[in-house]
Amino acid sequence: MSILKQASTAALVAASVIAFSGAAVARDQIRIVGSSTVYPFTTAVAEQFGKAGGKTPIVESTGTGGGMKIFCEGVGVDKADATNASRRMKKSEYEMCAKNGVTDIVELKVGIDGLTVARLKGAEPIKMSRKQIFQALAEQVPDKDGKLIANPYKMWSEIDASLPAVKIEVLGPPPTSGTRDSFHELFMEKGAEGFDTLKALKDSDAKAFEKVWKSIRKDGAFVEAGENDNVIVQKLEGNKDAFGIFGYSFLEENTAKLEGVQVEGVEPNYDNISSGKYKGARELYVYVKKQHVGVIPGLDKFVAEYVSEKALGEDGYLSKKGLVSLPKEATDKMRDGAIAMAVLKGDELK
Repeated sequence: MSILKQASTAALVAASVIAFSGAAVARDQIRIVGSSTVYPFTTAVAEQFGKAGGKTPIVESTGTGGGMKIFCEGVGVDKADATNASRRMKKSEYEMCAKNGVTDIVELKVGIDGLTVARLKGAEPIKMSRKQIFQALAEQVPDKDGKLIANPYKMWSEIDASLPAVKIEVLGPPPTSGTRDSFHELFMEKGAEGFDTLKALKDSDAKAFEKVWKSIRKDGAFVEAGENDNVIVQKLEGNKDAFGIFGYSFLEENTAKLEGVQVEGVEPNYDNISSGKYKGARELYVYVKKQHVGVIPGLDKFVAEYVSEKALGEDGYLSKKGLVSLPKEATDKMRDGAIAMAVLKGDELK
């Protein structure tokens, strides 16, 4: 390399460092984006962080997919410091981050959530199987001969006489939401596997099978109600026959007016989610840019607060908000990695 080229490269690096650290003075507040499901937990940690003397972080509810896009835009004081996610980061997202210079990512697995199907209280308690949920919401379903046809079901009772004789109307998240991804995998995919013909399709043509369980009907039976789970809760209050899909913490906050559907005969409650007995259980994450530590004031201390026993312990303040704790061993391992700012490896992701 020529002396001139070396000098140019050194100058560019120095300019980047100066720009980053100079602008850091202009931003002394942590910025977090991402999942609406994780939002109330991260907001609670932000409030505790503020009470302890730090500047209360800005937390925005953008949805998991939207949060990943913002998080992966790059490194710098005009970029987000962390993102919430109601599913694990995808390998494609990790690669997008790396392409934009976000190379050192710290993964916090903060707890477990239950993906719930709920409705207004007052009606008879309802039990559904994942197969029935698939039948209600898939764009195509098998007929009696196993052939895929356009979904003919208008009423829940047409699927099974034990279900209510009301129009199928389910309010749920958009495709950019991690909750939507979890719903597909935990309910729709598993429900599709309840049909012998679709199980055979999975073995013979995995891509065709995936298209079936990922395709939601567009005739009004499923209504995309936005990224904000609170909006879904509010809409259920004005529609006694509709069902909503959202995280357990939102059901827990609204137990006076909402009731969760028993899935495969199991009620969505803390113990059933924690034990894995409830089939809608999923892990929740927060991703942090290690490259912003030491540049954005207090980011390392915010991480320490998030993974502390007083936050994540079984009697912690996040548990009181509906976050289901991971097993102690898993929490301790995650905490050690978080405090050490251990960097996520791309080969761990799918």
